[in-house]
Amino acid sequence: MNVQTLKEAPVLVIGAGIMGAGIAQVAAQAGHRVRLFDAREGAAAQAKAKLAQLFDGLVTKGKLSADAAQTILALIEPITALDAARDSQLALEAIVEDLEAKRALFRQLEAVVAADCVLATNTSSISVTAIANGLAHPGRLVGMHFFNPVPLMKLVEVVSGLHTEPTVAEAIYELSKLWGKQPVHARSTPGFIVNRIARPYYAEALALLQEQAARPEVLDACLRGAGFRMGPCELMDLIGHDTNFAVTQSVYAANFYDKRYVPSLVQRELVDGGLLGRKSGRGFYRYPDGAPALPATVHDAPAAPRAIAVHGDDTVADRLAAAVEQRPQLGGRNATRERASGWTGLAIDAARLVLTDGRCAHELAAALGVRDVAVFDRPLTATNGAALAYALADGAREAWRTQAPAWLAALGFAPQRVADTPGLIVARTVAMLINEAADAVQQGVCTTDGADAAMKLGVNYPAGPFEWLAQWSAGGVIALLDALDEHYRGERYRASPWLVRARASVRIGER
Repeated sequence: MNVQTLKEAPVLVIGAGIMGAGIAQVAAQAGHRVRLFDAREGAAAQAKAKLAQLFDGLVTKGKLSADAAQTILALIEPITALDAARDSQLALEAIVEDLEAKRALFRQLEAVVAADCVLATNTSSISVTAIANGLAHPGRLVGMHFFNPVPLMKLVEVVSGLHTEPTVAEAIYELSKLWGKQPVHARSTPGFIVNRIARPYYAEALALLQEQAARPEVLDACLRGAGFRMGPCELMDLIGHDTNFAVTQSVYAANFYDKRYVPSLVQRELVDGGLLGRKSGRGFYRYPDGAPALPATVHDAPAAPRAIAVHGDDTVADRLAAAVEQRPQLGGRNATRERASGWTGLAIDAARLVLTDGRCAHELAAALGVRDVAVFDRPLTATNGAALAYALADGAREAWRTQAPAWLAALGFAPQRVADTPGLIVARTVAMLINEAADAVQQGVCTTDGADAAMKLGVNYPAGPFEWLAQWSAGGVIALLDALDEHYRGERYRASPWLVRARASVRIGER
């Protein structure tokens, strides 16, 4: 099997819903003759009619020529029986997400298509190995997981089960590139790459909501401030809480109830109440209004300090040093630099503004022997005015409770006070995304480059997990995870063995 075999091969797409119609469109745009089948009478013809309407709109807007639209549509043939597609060399299903339904379909297909026809499944979560079980030629079955909307989303996860022949997976990988996609290889494990690595983005927000650390709109604003296109709460509202909760339950069960994937009581309550998000008119927010804007807060300029020092020897400390230097009114010209103090942040007279290392503000106050401590979240972007979470130590004096956000505002952030919780918002979320990606690589699910590409293309993350790791450090991520583990006392925040080895490699290299 090679890509030349499939380059101009007749393609059969089974399932004429949003995903199937999108796959048919992409295949036809690449020049394939496509047969579109759906078990529901008339559905395939309706899907083609909708594509025609879509193309008419694109032609009107000048985004597609009339000739190109006609050519693409002419290549798509709705069929009412699978027998009409006997000469297909690629049969791709996009039917209901149900193991037995997919197995039954592929057994039916084996009686129709030739023995060398590649069988592909667009499943987003079901084991490719399990789907292939019982087929006469299981080696030709491969996962070809597209993302919605198919014509626009670049990522395709090429998923190999235990039966999948490497030549089949490689042919589909190369074909995906010819279709204008960016494929990544994945091993068939629960959630594959994207749906697995993305779990902490939802899970950490739900955990913070359960302990009432912050309101949904604050969580969303802080993660948008870190570069994410949508915050986790508004994203779950968009996906639908029933769908998101079902995927979480599936991944949890498929991983033998590993506590890292445990579903949330907060989300179950929303589902039980029918508060499913946009499609029901209410989830975390009411629609069509959506998330309320955060109240505008004006902070007075911080009092000029008698002494100021920038602590730390990392990129965040460098950024703080530059910000202070650019603001003479903050005493920046007299600031000193303490690189070996073991923490990152600012010493402002007797007070401390500390970058989170996972410990709560009250723990840092005790460790530093300072009463006036505020801990702030990890800033991932250089955007001025980005929302940034901070928390105050219990014993902080009233003057510092006003001065801490004033300093953060003066440094270019929009400070958002949250409860004194470990790891705050962005730091704990990104650390867990990195940790999950590290475990995926450890278990051979994907490569580091594959993980980065999948998360940026599949869910529009501003960076990949290993790109974030390069900006942070394995030691720093593990320290934050260990602090979370110490606080919560469970399995959820255990550090990946891959990260532990990465930290050890750095230490050896420093000797």
